[in-house]
Amino acid sequence: MALRGTLSTFLKTQLQACQISRAHSVAIIGAPFSKGQKRRGVEHGPKAIRDAGLIERLSNLDYPIHDFGDLNFQHPEKDEPYMHVPYPRTVGRANKLLAGAVSSAIGAGHTSIMLGGDHSLAIGSVEGHARQCPDLCLIWVDAHADVNTPDTSPSGNLHGQSVAFMLKDLQDKMPTIPGFSWMKPFLSSQDLVYIGLRDVDAGEHIILKNLGIQYFSMRDIDRMGIGRVMEVTLDHLLARKQRPIHLSFDIDAFDPSLAPATGTPVNGGLTYREGIYITEEIHSTGLLSAMDLVEVNPILGANPDAVESTASLAVDVIASSLGQSREGAHGVYQEVAEGKEDTEQLRL
Repeated sequence: MALRGTLSTFLKTQLQACQISRAHSVAIIGAPFSKGQKRRGVEHGPKAIRDAGLIERLSNLDYPIHDFGDLNFQHPEKDEPYMHVPYPRTVGRANKLLAGAVSSAIGAGHTSIMLGGDHSLAIGSVEGHARQCPDLCLIWVDAHADVNTPDTSPSGNLHGQSVAFMLKDLQDKMPTIPGFSWMKPFLSSQDLVYIGLRDVDAGEHIILKNLGIQYFSMRDIDRMGIGRVMEVTLDHLLARKQRPIHLSFDIDAFDPSLAPATGTPVNGGLTYREGIYITEEIHSTGLLSAMDLVEVNPILGANPDAVESTASLAVDVIASSLGQSREGAHGVYQEVAEGKEDTEQLRL
């Protein structure tokens, strides 16, 4: 009975931390890291997003914004490849540090916003979130599924294997990779939905089908419309119970005409309206607890305008996820409405 009472208290504490984080304040965590893939420059993503006016934009929202700066990633002197996976210890160490930072932020009552960096960082971001909110669900908005294992990955790059580390269903398919001894899978395949897929490797396609993972390719979005896609997504994840949402958003989910400064662009991506609608619908649930915005690479922009447009789009995505509305500032409208005696005119 004592053990049961202790467990009950622990779970209640964890639930309270998740509830507070969704309403109280926002923590910005910069993760300037690029070793999960081979193209340098993505480590400058956090600075580019901040320079595009992130903090100023978020300061217009209704809750405090705390920018905790950038994490300081120390790289091992020697980091030999494992199989054909480059920098395994470096990536593992970085994600362990990030997991601790995200866990601390959410435990302190913040909604965590991680600025990448490459998408291998989601390993630590989602794992740190799960420490505080073990019943979380994950929405992965990306051109790529990032669910390769070392055996199925054509490149070996860990930014294309992030989800495989998380899934309990793939535990027997993932070898013990140096640098990840701290990491244990924590996510069920039923707790995950992909949106925006259009460049999926053969091995990943087999994994998606065999595990029955819910996903929406760009063809599905064309066929169903983004409104229906979001209805099905949120019903799939939240119909049984309300629980914290982790949104992991790769900027390459957008069409390259909108987000050219990124490492693995794929034609035929999300429009601006589709991407923002996704984030607006997630915000409307009131359940967003943590978010990643990754793969903004300023070095790969053909010119300053390309970099600015990509970074500004990242700011729009984050602000929309946190409540910025295309319908205008609701709080101001309510104050004006309360000052009017003829409310009938306001309904026009």
